[in-house]
Amino acid sequence: MRLYLQGHTYQYAVQEMLFTLFPGEKALYPEGEPDGTDGALQTIIRQGESGPIAEAVLWWNGGQYTGTSSASQSELTGGLQDDRVLQRILRLAMYQACTTALGHEPPWGALTGVRPAKLTAKHMENGRDGAAAWLREVYHVEPSRAALAAECAEASVQLRNTLSPNGLSLYIGIPFCPSRCAYCSFISADVKGALAMVEPYTELLCREIREAGEQMKSRDLFIETAYMGGGTPTTLSAEQLRRVLETVRMCLPMDRCREITVEAGRPDTITREKLEVLRELGVQRISINPQTMENSVLQAMGRAHTAEQITEAMALAREHFGGMVNMDLIAGLPTDTSEGFARSLEQVLAMDPANITVHTLALKKGSRLSENPDALCTPETVSEMLRLASDALSSAGYRPYYLYRQKYMSGSFENVGWCKPGTLCAYNIVMMEELQTVLSLGAGGVTKLVDPATGYIKRITNPKYPHEYRNSWEKLAAAKAEAAAFQAALAAGEHFYSA
Repeated sequence: MRLYLQGHTYQYAVQEMLFTLFPGEKALYPEGEPDGTDGALQTIIRQGESGPIAEAVLWWNGGQYTGTSSASQSELTGGLQDDRVLQRILRLAMYQACTTALGHEPPWGALTGVRPAKLTAKHMENGRDGAAAWLREVYHVEPSRAALAAECAEASVQLRNTLSPNGLSLYIGIPFCPSRCAYCSFISADVKGALAMVEPYTELLCREIREAGEQMKSRDLFIETAYMGGGTPTTLSAEQLRRVLETVRMCLPMDRCREITVEAGRPDTITREKLEVLRELGVQRISINPQTMENSVLQAMGRAHTAEQITEAMALAREHFGGMVNMDLIAGLPTDTSEGFARSLEQVLAMDPANITVHTLALKKGSRLSENPDALCTPETVSEMLRLASDALSSAGYRPYYLYRQKYMSGSFENVGWCKPGTLCAYNIVMMEELQTVLSLGAGGVTKLVDPATGYIKRITNPKYPHEYRNSWEKLAAAKAEAAAFQAALAAGEHFYSA
């Protein structure tokens, strides 16, 4: 689509809304003015008598469609706040014009961000119902999604009030998998082709853990929540897992850590010996992620295990972790159907895990699926899968507690974490809602320095690939020092602001 911007430079905001409402359209920026022919969108921001006004004009399928939105001058208080206000009215003007042309509205209305609950949490002064009403009225979010965001925002607010300024969360990345799934774009290596890297990677990771511990302990900081992900951490041997977790226990300030979660993920990596190591060294929760219980779909996705192995792995996990297991399902996998998804859901519920995360398939760049988008389920099928999940999980006593969205997601839906009462994974909320600093160790890790009081966020990235990670010690050590110094300054009452 040809895009024309007048009176503003918010190109990214325009593109986000375009891709939400017209998936598959490419953004073009021609010279000159629109000529009134199809496939063009003009967006304008101008100053009105009482505040800024945004206008959008769309030429589509032989028609011309317009939208307008405004804000009061009092909302413009300078800096980033002005950008947020102007981008909001710009998106709303576009939304009005485009949905009029299309004749339908997406489930999340004019919201384009990945963190609906984070935005909703700022509007909880009138409780969950008031926040949901605000989402419906301002952003046209459909009622069920507005209620979902408000419930997750409530869980976020409750957790936020318990976090310490001396605390931060920990992520440890293990970038190896037994094989690469068709939908995956994460930085991970097929362990069959990267076996020689696993042992030196483990050694350097332990060194990075020790360095982080020295920096934190010298500043009286501690870990509040911890998560080991990947890749698939249980790709490591039992001895390697023991070495990593013993280093965590010995070198990091873990005495006040409320939870440690490890992704076991793939059942073909789970053994009794590995689960014994995890439990012995203080892990309270693991993930076993079937994604589907349909063997034909598993095969199509390139996962080298069967649904029967999932059931066996869960039985083994129950011996060591009781029901404190998270299980993932994905709605919209190619070759799956709403009936097949319902069967998967029924089987997972029968295994009675504490947490179930229901993802919507996202078509990620770099994944094998991105090369064959025609194989995807229709948005209508995905919607039915998500409805089935919501109904079944609610009836079984699970409640939604965290929520996020992704680009290129089937039907523009969402991912939702569900939990039984008292079993939520605090790390998931901290990470997704950006409630505190997350220190990330390992290849591809992204440390987020977060000042909750001001909304300031700075990202520090570790080298992406294991071989690059192995040759970057000075950068790794400097990042640990910066993160510890930042958190110590927050604990001392200093605050940080975006430039």
